[in-house]
Amino acid sequence: MEDTTGSNPQSLGFTEKLKSWLSWSWTYVCFVWFGMVLIMVYVLWSPLKLQETLTSASVFLNTLTPKFYVALTGTSSLISGLILIFEWWYFRKYGTSFIEQVSVSHLRPLLGGVESSSTTGLFSSVNGEAEPRPSVSECKVWRNPLNLFRGAEYNRYTWVTGKEPLTYYDMNLSAQDHQTFFTGDTQQLRPEDAVMQKAWRERNPQARIRAAYQAIEINHECAAAYVLLAEEEATTITEAERLFKKALTIGKEGFAYTVVLIYSGKDMNLLVYIKRRLAMCARKLGRIKEAVKMMRDLMKEFPLLGMLNIHENLLEALLELQAYADVQAVLAKYDDISLPKSATICYTSALLKARAVSDKFSPEAASRRGLSTAEMNAVEAIHRAVEFNPHVPKYLLEMKSLILPPEHILKRGDSEAVAYAFFHLQHWKRAEGALNLLHCTWEGTFRIIPYPLEKGHLFYPYPGCTETADRELLPSFHEVSVYPKKELPFFILFTAGLCSFTAMLAMLTHQFPELMGVFAKAFFSTLFAPLGFFADKMESFMPSSFWHQLTQI
Repeated sequence: MEDTTGSNPQSLGFTEKLKSWLSWSWTYVCFVWFGMVLIMVYVLWSPLKLQETLTSASVFLNTLTPKFYVALTGTSSLISGLILIFEWWYFRKYGTSFIEQVSVSHLRPLLGGVESSSTTGLFSSVNGEAEPRPSVSECKVWRNPLNLFRGAEYNRYTWVTGKEPLTYYDMNLSAQDHQTFFTGDTQQLRPEDAVMQKAWRERNPQARIRAAYQAIEINHECAAAYVLLAEEEATTITEAERLFKKALTIGKEGFAYTVVLIYSGKDMNLLVYIKRRLAMCARKLGRIKEAVKMMRDLMKEFPLLGMLNIHENLLEALLELQAYADVQAVLAKYDDISLPKSATICYTSALLKARAVSDKFSPEAASRRGLSTAEMNAVEAIHRAVEFNPHVPKYLLEMKSLILPPEHILKRGDSEAVAYAFFHLQHWKRAEGALNLLHCTWEGTFRIIPYPLEKGHLFYPYPGCTETADRELLPSFHEVSVYPKKELPFFILFTAGLCSFTAMLAMLTHQFPELMGVFAKAFFSTLFAPLGFFADKMESFMPSSFWHQLTQI
């Protein structure tokens, strides 16, 4: 084993040297090859009777009617148009050019370039060494704190529209979350827990519901089974709340043996999940003050579970109550430089500052007198929020249509923007003039962000993996918002120009055949003039007898 590992670096070093030598010599080889071709054409000009061949070819081309050229250019236009349509479809679906991707994948390594991959790459670290670039699969996906109920909300949307609002990737992540949250810490599971563990993995909703009833038959006090029924079988929020309350009663009875409130991992997760969903049920049923109290109690009881982002549920409920002072108090605790940000944190902070000045804000007056301190603070807060997630303003300003939010979101991505705008658009509309201030100022953010976009301004550089991850989280009928906007690939522009040019030639040849014939002759004579000039110079430089004797050899 040691000999093998010791020989690998040598073989790799030889391969790298060979590739670098080939890439260095490739340019010069091309020039030498092109020069040799020109010399061979000149040497074989007389023996192969190339002059007579060109003459006969020109005579043949002169005998062709204009209809042939119309058909030729028309066919070229049709083929390039089909290539353009395919390239455009591929770019819209996958965000890259098919021809460019094939070229980079297959031709670039042959030319000595660095092999690229769709998931990995190289970054330079601080000490100059190469570091692996984070792949698309490494983009951290978070549980949506305000995710809807499948049976009472997502399924009703499917019944009305016939569209699936959740992707399989999103539901698979939820199944993994449930297995992690609700599976016991010990290796030996109870029979009902084993059934529920299998139930979360089921892809068919009816199979999950049947497994939940099977777990209840095994143990009537299986709280996780009632949680699944509340999430997926209940068709109304009221019915879901009833099942969650039953699960909470069973859970409290099961937890009664713990005198000092030290739960196992499964018990604590299940209790927090049930209480949180009960608070969300109260919020949806209009009992907002009750929901706020439940969320505050939950945050006090489990202060170490900040990763669940319960404060985002609290912020939304407080905004519905218009308790802006309480909202500011929550932001003062969680909008900290050491804590991870979210669209809810950044845009709620911008909303509070915009609300203080938006009712009297006028773009014309601001351009005449300048911005006041409060207006400047509001604009800076909007710029900060837009830099964190640039997709949100189009949904708040209703420039893009909203869909049901997914169960998981990608921070700074389109999925997070959909989830935020779905619940918070009403709060922005309630603040008079806030949307007008956002409309006037949000695009100014992009003039602040330095270019290239690898450099950040207030936050870390915008990640490049958001588009692919958002396409996995959001349904196919939704047009994913992409930032930064990708420029059209070269081959799409090239095929579009080629299609337009050949179509124009076909039309002109059909309408003006004689004039286009004269133009074609003049064009080709001009094109081959350098070749004739080169041949004349070669004849004056070397006598013809030399080439005759060379050909005799």
